[in-house]
Formats: sequence, structure tokens, C-alpha cells
Amino acid sequence: MWILVLEAGAALLLLVFIVWWTMYSGRAPEQPPARARKADPAPGSDEPGS
Repeated sequence: MWILVLEAGAALLLLVFIVWWTMYSGRAPEQPPARARKADPAPGSDEPGS
């Protein structure tokens, strides 16, 4: 019985570690976000690409 508790505890610790790793190992602050780009021009403006 104690081996099941030990295995469940190890699985829980692994899950917590994976969640922590994915939450706090993101981009460095000096890098811009992936979706940072110039906003689309308003319709009817004379900028190219509208």
C-alpha cells in the first residue's frame, strides 16, 4: 500500500514541476511578444496595403 502512496506522491511532484517549469520559463523581458506588430491601417486611409 505504501508503494502506491509513494508513486502517487512522485507523480504529483512531477506534475507540479512541469506546471511550474512551463509557467516561469517564458521569454526574457527584453524580447517583444510574438504578436507585437503595427496595427492595421484604418479603412480608407491612403497607406499601402489597405
